[in-house]
Amino acid sequence: MSLLVNFVVCQVFALLAAIWFRTYLHSSKTSSFIRHVVATLLGLYLALFCFGWYALHFLVQSGISYCIMIIIGVENMHKYCFVFALGYLTVCQITRVYIFDYGQYSADFSGPMMIITQKITSLACEIHDGMFRKDEELTPSQRGLAVRRMPSLLEYLSYNCNFMGILAGPLCSYKDYITFIEGRSYHVTQSGEHGKEEIQYEKTEPSPNMAVIQKLLVCGLSLLFHLTVSKTLPVEYNIDEHFQATASWPTKVIYLYVSLLAARPKYYFAWTLADAINNAAGFGFRGYDKNGAARWDLISNLRIQQIEMSTSFKMFLDNWNIQTALWLKRVCYERTSSSPTIQTFILSAIWHGVYPGYYLTFLTGVVMTLAARAVRNNFRHHFIEPPQLKLLYDVITWIATQIAISYTVVPFVLLSIKPSFMFYSSWYCSLHSAGILALLLLPVKKTQRGKSTHENVQLSRSKKFDERGNSLGQNSFSTTNNVCNQNQELASRHSSLKQ
Repeated sequence: MSLLVNFVVCQVFALLAAIWFRTYLHSSKTSSFIRHVVATLLGLYLALFCFGWYALHFLVQSGISYCIMIIIGVENMHKYCFVFALGYLTVCQITRVYIFDYGQYSADFSGPMMIITQKITSLACEIHDGMFRKDEELTPSQRGLAVRRMPSLLEYLSYNCNFMGILAGPLCSYKDYITFIEGRSYHVTQSGEHGKEEIQYEKTEPSPNMAVIQKLLVCGLSLLFHLTVSKTLPVEYNIDEHFQATASWPTKVIYLYVSLLAARPKYYFAWTLADAINNAAGFGFRGYDKNGAARWDLISNLRIQQIEMSTSFKMFLDNWNIQTALWLKRVCYERTSSSPTIQTFILSAIWHGVYPGYYLTFLTGVVMTLAARAVRNNFRHHFIEPPQLKLLYDVITWIATQIAISYTVVPFVLLSIKPSFMFYSSWYCSLHSAGILALLLLPVKKTQRGKSTHENVQLSRSKKFDERGNSLGQNSFSTTNNVCNQNQELASRHSSLKQ
């Protein structure tokens, strides 16, 4: 409990520091060097306050990874950095779980290391793409994120350990972070005469205050819900012997859904607060929407409304822990040639930790994802018209999705193998059986991963975003993951996983 209090206190301090950072160390008032130094020192101080000397792991992991990048070279450093960073994280997780506090769901030092691991592996891949691979070998998103020069040690530590994301993230691309530090987030590029030259000028910086206030309100409501309702609806009650023996099936289904619904606000609180901290420092601006309103969701990690109204397994995953999903896509899904879905789920399980419940959840997730994809591809087109039929389909798929998600993530919450098997046994592994039957009986479309198909998809997508860009004017913001590129990332992920 004390660690959790430390975490909240540190995040509140980080929020105040972010406001100070944007006000007094704005890029227009001080150099990038000073901003890097202050962001890094504040981050390490927060880590030391929250985790004590365990925070040294953050420096060790980052320092050795930087040495690997320098020594190994750009051709293979992404592989070595991946193995080392993930291996170091796993060793720390094993030590914490099986030596110190098994089953404790408090803030622990491996949490920040999970974010640092994402940053280490992402940056290594981005440098490999930018300094070794040819441009024609890269997808548009990889080309936009590619890093063309080796970062300095200060830039590397600032990216990994800055105070805005040291405790709860979220993950951001290296180019976006450097653009923010150097104050180029609001530069506008406009084509010159005949489109042969580009002119850069600075546009008025939008204020993040309204976005920060809105996100803090969401944090307050989520925390209130967690401290009141969540405590009265424990997930563990799903395996209570008396409840299993006396409750009817409708009661079991309803309680399963409600108990997992009540377990989500703590994630809403932590991720939304982390997003607000970055916004308060001036980081996270994504451009303007079609109405000219500033968007501060460049590194947002979730979309609550879409999560709670999801009508497919895929829609839920696309809106939950967004930056981690993008990381899995960039470092695994796009770079593996066989069984990308299965390998991505395995990586996700290893990254999350060593509790057996994590592996049960993600193995179940593989079955549910593939089965949901098969059902959707075979039936959805029959329910598009008329609107009344589409509404009925949406209601049925919403119910099915919420039950499937809740069923899948119970072991993630219970952590241990015995209670997880008790839960699945009480449900007779019914959804596992239904998913396997769906895969066996329904024809499954094979994902098209060929070059020509990929290029056609990207071409049509580029046209769509070009039209959107024209409707907003001929300007485009220099942030690497701007409106166009971030939507391109999500669209690419949607397209890949949908098939």
